Amino acid sequence: MDYLIDLTKDNIQQVVDTSMQKMVVLAFWTQQQPESVQMLQTLEQLVTAQAGRFILAKVDCETELEIANYFQIQDVPTTLILDKGRPIDGFAGQQSQQQICDILDKHLPPMWIQAFDEVKQKLAQGELSSQDLGKIADQLTIIYNDAHQPAEVALVMIDVALQQGLLAEAKVLLARIGLADQDSYYHNLVAKLALAEDAADTPEIRQLQQNVADQPDNIDAVLILAKALNVAHRNEEALELLFAILQKDMSAAEGNVKQVFMDILTAIGQGNALANLYRRKLYTLLY
Repeated sequence: MDYLIDLTKDNIQQVVDTSMQKMVVLAFWTQQQPESVQMLQTLEQLVTAQAGRFILAKVDCETELEIANYFQIQDVPTTLILDKGRPIDGFAGQQSQQQICDILDKHLPPMWIQAFDEVKQKLAQGELSSQDLGKIADQLTIIYNDAHQPAEVALVMIDVALQQGLLAEAKVLLARIGLADQDSYYHNLVAKLALAEDAADTPEIRQLQQNVADQPDNIDAVLILAKALNVAHRNEEALELLFAILQKDMSAAEGNVKQVFMDILTAIGQGNALANLYRRKLYTLLY
Protein backbone atom coordinates (compact mmCIF):
# COMPACT_ATOMS: atom_id res chain seq x y z
CA MET A 1 0.00 0.00 0.00
CA ASP A 2 1.20 3.51 -0.85
CA TYR A 3 1.92 5.85 2.04
CA LEU A 4 -0.44 8.52 0.61
CA ILE A 5 -3.98 7.39 -0.29
CA ASP A 6 -7.55 8.62 -0.67
CA LEU A 7 -9.79 6.81 1.80
CA THR A 8 -13.12 5.56 0.43
CA LYS A 9 -15.76 3.01 1.36
CA ASP A 10 -14.07 0.62 -1.06
CA ASN A 11 -10.65 0.59 0.60
CA ILE A 12 -11.44 1.44 4.23
CA GLN A 13 -11.19 -2.19 5.36
CA GLN A 14 -7.79 -2.51 3.71
CA VAL A 15 -6.60 0.63 5.50
CA VAL A 16 -7.91 -0.64 8.86
CA ASP A 17 -6.12 -3.95 8.27
CA THR A 18 -2.93 -2.05 7.38
CA SER A 19 -3.12 -0.17 10.68
CA MET A 20 -2.50 -3.48 12.44
CA GLN A 21 1.15 -3.24 11.28
CA LYS A 22 1.69 0.44 10.50
CA MET A 23 0.29 3.65 11.95
CA VAL A 24 -2.34 5.36 9.79
CA VAL A 25 -3.08 9.09 10.00
CA LEU A 26 -6.62 9.99 8.90
CA ALA A 27 -6.94 13.53 7.55
CA PHE A 28 -10.55 14.74 7.33
CA TRP A 29 -10.82 17.71 5.01
CA THR A 30 -12.97 19.49 2.42
CA GLN A 31 -12.16 21.70 -0.52
CA GLN A 32 -14.66 24.26 0.77
CA GLN A 33 -12.65 24.86 3.94
CA PRO A 34 -9.29 26.63 3.18
CA GLU A 35 -7.90 25.85 6.61
CA SER A 36 -8.44 22.14 6.04
CA VAL A 37 -6.78 22.36 2.61
CA GLN A 38 -3.72 23.99 4.20
CA MET A 39 -3.68 21.36 6.94
CA LEU A 40 -3.82 18.58 4.36
CA GLN A 41 -0.90 20.12 2.46
CA THR A 42 1.14 20.20 5.68
CA LEU A 43 0.38 16.53 6.33
CA GLU A 44 1.25 15.61 2.74
CA GLN A 45 4.61 17.36 3.05
CA LEU A 46 5.27 15.52 6.28
CA VAL A 47 4.38 12.04 5.02
CA THR A 48 6.51 12.63 1.92
CA ALA A 49 9.48 13.69 4.03
CA GLN A 50 9.01 10.66 6.29
CA ALA A 51 8.06 8.28 3.47
CA GLY A 52 7.10 4.90 4.87
CA ARG A 53 7.05 5.88 8.55
CA PHE A 54 3.25 6.14 8.52
CA ILE A 55 0.37 6.13 6.02
CA LEU A 56 -1.68 9.25 5.35
CA ALA A 57 -5.28 8.44 4.45
CA LYS A 58 -7.15 11.51 3.15
CA VAL A 59 -10.91 11.64 3.75
CA ASP A 60 -12.81 14.13 1.60
CA CYS A 61 -15.82 14.82 3.81
CA GLU A 62 -17.88 16.01 0.82
CA THR A 63 -17.68 12.70 -1.01
CA GLU A 64 -17.12 10.37 1.97
CA LEU A 65 -19.65 11.75 4.45
CA GLU A 66 -20.46 8.24 5.65
CA ILE A 67 -16.86 7.69 6.80
CA ALA A 68 -16.79 11.11 8.47
CA ASN A 69 -20.00 10.30 10.33
CA TYR A 70 -18.63 6.90 11.40
CA PHE A 71 -15.65 8.62 13.06
CA GLN A 72 -17.99 11.29 14.50
CA ILE A 73 -16.19 14.18 12.82
CA GLN A 74 -17.75 17.45 13.91
CA ASP A 75 -15.55 19.91 12.05
CA VAL A 76 -12.68 20.07 9.58
CA PRO A 77 -9.80 19.90 9.61
CA THR A 78 -9.67 16.96 12.00
CA THR A 79 -6.78 14.52 12.18
CA LEU A 80 -6.92 11.08 13.80
CA ILE A 81 -4.15 8.56 14.44
CA LEU A 82 -5.26 4.99 13.81
CA ASP A 83 -3.40 2.09 15.41
CA LYS A 84 -4.48 -1.54 15.25
CA GLY A 85 -7.86 -0.57 13.92
CA ARG A 86 -8.78 2.09 16.46
CA PRO A 87 -8.13 5.81 16.97
CA ILE A 88 -5.54 6.40 19.71
CA ASP A 89 -4.94 10.14 19.34
CA GLY A 90 -5.91 13.13 17.26
CA PHE A 91 -6.58 16.82 17.11
CA ALA A 92 -8.95 19.30 15.52
CA GLY A 93 -7.97 22.48 13.73
CA GLN A 94 -4.78 23.54 12.03
CA GLN A 95 -1.37 22.65 13.50
CA SER A 96 2.19 23.46 12.48
CA GLN A 97 4.41 20.72 11.08
CA GLN A 98 6.45 20.70 14.29
CA GLN A 99 3.32 20.35 16.43
CA ILE A 100 2.20 17.41 14.28
CA CYS A 101 5.66 15.81 14.56
CA ASP A 102 5.54 16.12 18.34
CA ILE A 103 2.21 14.30 18.43
CA LEU A 104 3.28 11.58 15.98
CA ASP A 105 6.59 11.01 17.77
CA LYS A 106 4.66 9.92 20.85
CA HIS A 107 3.29 6.93 18.91
CA LEU A 108 5.72 6.22 16.07
CA PRO A 109 9.09 4.50 16.28
CA PRO A 110 12.16 6.76 15.86
CA MET A 111 13.08 7.73 12.30
CA TRP A 112 16.27 5.66 12.38
CA ILE A 113 14.31 2.44 12.96
CA GLN A 114 12.80 2.68 9.48
CA ALA A 115 16.17 3.27 7.82
CA PHE A 116 17.68 0.42 9.85
CA ASP A 117 14.90 -1.97 8.82
CA GLU A 118 15.49 -1.09 5.16
CA VAL A 119 19.21 -1.84 5.52
CA LYS A 120 18.47 -5.21 7.14
CA GLN A 121 16.11 -6.06 4.29
CA LYS A 122 18.87 -5.36 1.77
CA LEU A 123 21.29 -7.56 3.68
CA ALA A 124 18.73 -10.37 3.87
CA GLN A 125 18.65 -10.48 0.06
CA GLY A 126 22.24 -11.75 0.02
CA GLU A 127 24.75 -11.80 -2.85
CA LEU A 128 25.70 -8.15 -2.44
CA SER A 129 28.65 -6.68 -4.30
CA SER A 130 31.53 -4.99 -2.50
CA GLN A 131 30.14 -1.66 -3.73
CA ASP A 132 26.71 -2.48 -2.27
CA LEU A 133 28.29 -3.45 1.05
CA GLY A 134 30.24 -0.19 1.07
CA LYS A 135 27.06 1.83 0.61
CA ILE A 136 25.31 -0.16 3.33
CA ALA A 137 28.25 0.41 5.67
CA ASP A 138 27.98 4.17 5.07
CA GLN A 139 24.23 4.07 5.77
CA LEU A 140 24.78 2.12 8.98
CA THR A 141 27.37 4.63 10.18
CA ILE A 142 24.85 7.45 9.75
CA ILE A 143 22.11 5.45 11.50
CA TYR A 144 24.51 4.49 14.31
CA ASN A 145 25.38 8.10 15.02
CA ASP A 146 21.82 9.42 14.63
CA ALA A 147 20.51 6.75 17.00
CA HIS A 148 23.21 7.45 19.63
CA GLN A 149 25.15 4.25 18.95
CA PRO A 150 22.73 1.43 19.87
CA ALA A 151 24.22 -2.06 20.14
CA GLU A 152 21.69 -3.55 17.70
CA VAL A 153 23.02 -1.30 14.94
CA ALA A 154 26.64 -1.91 15.97
CA LEU A 155 26.15 -5.67 15.61
CA VAL A 156 24.94 -5.29 12.02
CA MET A 157 27.86 -2.93 11.33
CA ILE A 158 30.20 -5.66 12.57
CA ASP A 159 28.51 -8.21 10.34
CA VAL A 160 28.95 -5.96 7.29
CA ALA A 161 32.59 -5.21 8.23
CA LEU A 162 33.29 -8.95 8.37
CA GLN A 163 31.67 -9.43 4.96
CA GLN A 164 33.93 -6.65 3.66
CA GLY A 165 36.96 -8.27 5.24
CA LEU A 166 37.55 -5.30 7.55
CA LEU A 167 38.65 -7.39 10.49
CA ALA A 168 40.30 -4.62 12.52
CA GLU A 169 37.17 -2.46 12.28
CA ALA A 170 34.94 -5.39 13.28
CA LYS A 171 37.20 -6.14 16.25
CA VAL A 172 37.04 -2.55 17.53
CA LEU A 173 33.24 -2.50 17.31
CA LEU A 174 32.93 -5.89 19.01
CA ALA A 175 34.96 -4.61 21.94
CA ARG A 176 32.38 -1.85 22.48
CA ILE A 177 29.43 -4.23 22.89
CA GLY A 178 28.37 -4.30 26.53
CA LEU A 179 27.68 -7.50 28.45
CA ALA A 180 23.91 -6.94 28.38
CA ASP A 181 23.93 -6.93 24.56
CA GLN A 182 26.14 -9.99 24.07
CA ASP A 183 23.40 -12.19 22.65
CA SER A 184 23.60 -15.17 20.27
CA TYR A 185 24.15 -12.81 17.30
CA TYR A 186 27.12 -11.26 19.11
CA HIS A 187 28.68 -14.66 19.84
CA ASN A 188 28.12 -15.70 16.23
CA LEU A 189 30.05 -12.63 15.09
CA VAL A 190 32.85 -13.31 17.59
CA ALA A 191 33.20 -16.79 16.10
CA LYS A 192 33.20 -15.41 12.55
CA LEU A 193 35.93 -12.93 13.45
CA ALA A 194 38.07 -15.64 15.04
CA LEU A 195 37.75 -17.81 11.93
CA ALA A 196 38.56 -14.86 9.66
CA GLU A 197 41.63 -13.95 11.71
CA ASP A 198 42.85 -17.56 11.62
CA ALA A 199 42.35 -17.67 7.86
CA ALA A 200 44.27 -14.40 7.48
CA ASP A 201 47.24 -15.69 9.52
CA THR A 202 48.72 -17.89 6.78
CA PRO A 203 52.15 -19.55 6.74
CA GLU A 204 53.03 -17.36 3.75
CA ILE A 205 52.36 -14.15 5.70
CA ARG A 206 54.28 -15.45 8.71
CA GLN A 207 57.26 -16.13 6.41
CA LEU A 208 57.00 -12.62 4.92
CA GLN A 209 56.90 -11.18 8.43
CA GLN A 210 60.02 -13.12 9.28
CA ASN A 211 61.71 -11.77 6.14
CA VAL A 212 61.00 -8.21 7.28
CA ALA A 213 62.17 -9.00 10.80
CA ASP A 214 65.43 -10.37 9.37
CA GLN A 215 65.86 -7.42 6.98
CA PRO A 216 64.07 -4.42 8.54
CA ASP A 217 65.67 -2.01 6.04
CA ASN A 218 64.58 -4.02 2.99
CA ILE A 219 61.75 -1.86 1.63
CA ASP A 220 60.89 -4.37 -1.09
CA ALA A 221 60.26 -7.01 1.59
CA VAL A 222 58.00 -4.56 3.45
CA LEU A 223 56.05 -3.80 0.25
CA ILE A 224 55.53 -7.53 -0.42
CA LEU A 225 54.32 -8.05 3.14
CA ALA A 226 52.00 -5.01 3.01
CA LYS A 227 50.38 -6.26 -0.20
CA ALA A 228 49.92 -9.73 1.29
CA LEU A 229 48.35 -8.25 4.42
CA ASN A 230 45.99 -6.23 2.25
CA VAL A 231 44.88 -9.36 0.38
CA ALA A 232 44.26 -11.02 3.76
CA HIS A 233 42.17 -7.98 4.84
CA ARG A 234 44.72 -7.06 7.52
CA ASN A 235 44.79 -3.51 6.29
CA GLU A 236 45.62 -1.76 9.55
CA GLU A 237 48.86 -3.74 9.84
CA ALA A 238 49.69 -3.05 6.19
CA LEU A 239 49.10 0.68 6.50
CA GLU A 240 51.07 0.94 9.72
CA LEU A 241 54.07 -0.78 8.11
CA LEU A 242 54.04 1.59 5.16
CA PHE A 243 53.34 4.69 7.23
CA ALA A 244 56.39 3.97 9.40
CA ILE A 245 58.51 4.23 6.25
CA LEU A 246 56.72 7.33 4.94
CA GLN A 247 57.36 9.10 8.23
CA LYS A 248 61.07 8.85 7.48
CA ASP A 249 60.99 9.29 3.70
CA MET A 250 57.92 10.27 1.63
CA SER A 251 59.70 9.30 -1.58
CA ALA A 252 60.94 5.90 -0.36
CA ALA A 253 61.52 3.32 -3.09
CA GLU A 254 61.07 6.02 -5.72
CA GLY A 255 57.54 6.71 -4.49
CA ASN A 256 56.40 3.07 -4.54
CA VAL A 257 55.73 3.02 -0.80
CA LYS A 258 53.42 6.01 -1.05
CA GLN A 259 51.74 4.51 -4.12
CA VAL A 260 50.99 1.19 -2.40
CA PHE A 261 49.81 3.10 0.69
CA MET A 262 47.37 5.11 -1.45
CA ASP A 263 46.25 2.01 -3.38
CA ILE A 264 45.28 0.30 -0.11
CA LEU A 265 43.39 3.40 1.06
CA THR A 266 41.50 3.48 -2.24
CA ALA A 267 40.68 -0.22 -2.04
CA ILE A 268 39.34 0.11 1.52
CA GLY A 269 36.93 2.86 0.46
CA GLN A 270 36.30 6.58 0.91
CA GLY A 271 34.03 6.37 3.94
CA ASN A 272 35.95 3.74 5.89
CA ALA A 273 37.09 4.89 9.34
CA LEU A 274 40.51 3.21 9.04
CA ALA A 275 41.12 4.77 5.63
CA ASN A 276 40.10 8.19 6.93
CA LEU A 277 42.47 7.83 9.90
CA TYR A 278 45.47 7.05 7.70
CA ARG A 279 44.56 9.72 5.18
CA ARG A 280 44.71 12.24 8.00
CA LYS A 281 48.05 10.83 9.13
CA LEU A 282 49.39 11.18 5.60
CA TYR A 283 48.17 14.76 5.34
CA THR A 284 50.06 15.65 8.51
CA LEU A 285 53.26 14.53 6.76
CA LEU A 286 52.44 16.39 3.56
CA TYR A 287 51.39 19.66 5.18
